[in-house]
Amino acid sequence: MRTLFSWLARGILALALLFVLAIGGALALVWWTLPPDRAEARIPALNRPVAIAFDMHGIPTIRAANEADAWRAVGWLHARDRLFQMEMMRRGAAGRLSEIAGSATLRVDRFSRLLGLAQRAEADLASLPPETRAALDAYAEGVNAWIGEHGRFSAPEFIALGAPEPWRAADSLLWGKVMGLWLSGDWRTEFDRMRLAARLPPERLAELWPSDGSPGRPDLPERQALAPAGTAALDRLAGLVPRFGEDAPLPATASNAWTVTAAHSTTGTPLLASDPHLGFGAPILWYLVRIELPGGRVLAGATAPGVPFVVIGRSSDLAWGFTTTTSDTQDLALEREVPGGYAAPGGPRPFATRTETIAVRGAAPVTLTVRETIHGPVLNDLDTPQPGAPPAPLIALAMANLAPRDTAAAGLHALNRAATLAEARAAAALITSPPQNLLVATRQGDIAMYLTGRTPVRRSGDGTGPFEGWNPAQGWSGFVPFDAMPHVENPASGWIANANSRPAPPGHPVFLGHAFPGDWRFRRIGELLAERDRHGPADFAAMQVDTLSVLARDLIPHIAALPRPAGAAGAAHDLLLAWDGRMGADLPQPLIFNAFLREFGRAVMARAGLPENAHIPSHEFLAQVLDGRLAHWCGGRGCGPLGTEALTRAVSGLAATYGADPASWRWGMAHAARFEHPLLRFIPALAALTRLEAPTAGDGETLLRAGFRTDQGDFRAIHGAGLRAVFDLSDPDDTLAVIATGQSGHPMSRHWGDLLPAWRDGLVLRLDGLGSGGAAAALRP
Repeated sequence: MRTLFSWLARGILALALLFVLAIGGALALVWWTLPPDRAEARIPALNRPVAIAFDMHGIPTIRAANEADAWRAVGWLHARDRLFQMEMMRRGAAGRLSEIAGSATLRVDRFSRLLGLAQRAEADLASLPPETRAALDAYAEGVNAWIGEHGRFSAPEFIALGAPEPWRAADSLLWGKVMGLWLSGDWRTEFDRMRLAARLPPERLAELWPSDGSPGRPDLPERQALAPAGTAALDRLAGLVPRFGEDAPLPATASNAWTVTAAHSTTGTPLLASDPHLGFGAPILWYLVRIELPGGRVLAGATAPGVPFVVIGRSSDLAWGFTTTTSDTQDLALEREVPGGYAAPGGPRPFATRTETIAVRGAAPVTLTVRETIHGPVLNDLDTPQPGAPPAPLIALAMANLAPRDTAAAGLHALNRAATLAEARAAAALITSPPQNLLVATRQGDIAMYLTGRTPVRRSGDGTGPFEGWNPAQGWSGFVPFDAMPHVENPASGWIANANSRPAPPGHPVFLGHAFPGDWRFRRIGELLAERDRHGPADFAAMQVDTLSVLARDLIPHIAALPRPAGAAGAAHDLLLAWDGRMGADLPQPLIFNAFLREFGRAVMARAGLPENAHIPSHEFLAQVLDGRLAHWCGGRGCGPLGTEALTRAVSGLAATYGADPASWRWGMAHAARFEHPLLRFIPALAALTRLEAPTAGDGETLLRAGFRTDQGDFRAIHGAGLRAVFDLSDPDDTLAVIATGQSGHPMSRHWGDLLPAWRDGLVLRLDGLGSGGAAAALRP
């Protein structure tokens, strides 16, 4: 017996030792994928050697003899630090995530395949000018130099997945396709209108998306009425479309940017600030870089791994930033099937069809047959017909961002080379997707805002409802010429700003859309700019983390008019009345206010007879209900009783989590910004080890934007300014920037999350190329 126990003990010890060795071996393999601090690599296509110096945060300064070698170096750096992020972008756009993630990503893959993003990128590559194709090729050479040397050790994730495929020039265009898709998503709003048309009368349906009411709004004569359709079939289709916060990579609206002339600057030249608001993840979308070229030419700012160019940044002579225009550049086309195809103006046409086969890890492949009309891909092909269920109307997606000959890459390339306002305008004209407000400032003293992207010219209607694809009097007749768009150059005010609110001046003839986001962030920018005659770079950086919500400030008087509830809800009501609208992480009022808005929205929708989550009301709509313009949604007694009930429910729900005393609650306790690895977040132990998190102030309507899902029970921040940047044109070295995580996409790197504290605290770094972290790389032919 003693011998048996002895053997059992030895066996257990051996198994434990094997387990420890396996864990140690796995950690050793992951450690092996960490880039060394000092490296020398060969890129055979290099014309001249390139020197790279890293500062203490891992931000590189590239010193290259020519632009092509600089793009090769950027490609090498992106692969070194962010290759798996690039792989996820490439697979997501091409509909190939399920090959590695299994059925959890099938909804995204099916949608990407339906849209044919990969095929469109291949076609667009051929239409680009030779110099841009050469830049994309150079970038791919840099990426492939890293892959060729490291194989499956190119990044830790590839140890399990195998060596990544070589990077191709067309892969870089996929990034633009993803941005074009998710930053111009009006078709989803139009689809939601279709779903609600059978549930609400037309006048109520129109009010859910309040129209822009500024003077001189250039509406087309009449809105097209929606015919009620089968809600069950449309609801089923809606469930097959990716949604942000679940599996769509980006929110629909985002970003602040503003610029002032020398007359309003303390430095004697224009200043420009830009902070794009996108989905949070680890690593963040952006990668900071500084490039030095002969002749004193400098490029500095934020790149996006997968793309060679500086996306938001500055040269020695020009600075630029982007915000989403939120114009309506997408429509639904109702199609009519006929024998052999579909009805079209001029007669029947056959569908263009293709078959897509999606490989699924751990399951059988999925086959998708896609049909396209002259208007776009057929949304119904996402669905599998249900026996006995009524079919949905046949719907094609008309999207300006899917139009052929997309030259956005050429426009961004030209912007990186531009030195004057005229050159910036010419570059903007080439950016065909997505619709963006491009703000620029020059060292010569000019400032401007150009509206990029293709804007459709509609034959009828205002884009709020679908058009009849067979009707020659409906649909699109082309795109608005670039020079006809409502651009702004050197205004008399000396400043330009945009925060996704309506960008067209009153009376402008180009129709951009029916509704726009509220102007609360835009108004706050104007208030802060008006506080002093001149601003410096530090002032702009402080504005980017301002937490005052103009929406909350506007609504506090209307909340004050609600009957005061009893108990803890009454105490919460009192706290709101003593509040100035600042969304500070150390305050209870932001939590109370946002919980109240959520419950009030649910109550208003329930009173209208809508099923739960059939529609998530916008702040634009709720503001008009509370301020009285749409008070009839509350019923004959007004909004007082409904508002008081909503506040009581909100406080009761919060008390269950945060305690009985509202004064002790803190916004930061509920409102943490979370950054998670795209795959490891699904593995509990690894998710906890790789997750980055920080309590944050602000919300979806403050300049320090930290948005959350308004249909969920928690308030975790999931999108906002992953990048903040300020550019001073008086000094090529005066670039202030910070990103939310760190430069590295390797969870074991010291640069995985080292910038999060600075980002959390509202600090910025100076990208002057002078800091030294002791790390360097040399690239040789």
